[in-house]
Amino acid sequence: MTDHPALARQYFTDGYNCSQAVLLAFSDMIALDEKTASLISSSFGGGMARMREVCGAVTGAIMVLGLLKGYSDPKAKEEKKEFYHLVQDFFHRFEEEHGSYICKKLLTGTDILPGKDPEHRTKEYYKKRPCPDLVESAARILDEMLA
Repeated sequence: MTDHPALARQYFTDGYNCSQAVLLAFSDMIALDEKTASLISSSFGGGMARMREVCGAVTGAIMVLGLLKGYSDPKAKEEKKEFYHLVQDFFHRFEEEHGSYICKKLLTGTDILPGKDPEHRTKEYYKKRPCPDLVESAARILDEMLA
């Protein structure tokens, strides 16, 4: 069995954004190649292109849920309702564990450089960020929900 939480952490420390890290960690379960998964999730790092909105680990996780448990028929009202409840459950679990699912709140107290550009990844960057723990947590919660 794949260790999705450890894999998510590794993808993040390899330089992928938080959303990419979680989505790629589940590549053994989703029908996307690495390049496509990376491209689809590339906009969601840093709380959506460093806008510090919904945490990228969360958006990566709900992409996995969509690929594995989502609906495709626009008339499938019951499936849509059940899926939305599943996604909301993920949000609640993540928020219960971390106090928020909003990137800027999760990074409170962290020395973040202002601006639009992604920060350069250094040892200091990884030391001051909760992001490796957040991607690992998101993958663990997903594993629990999918078990």
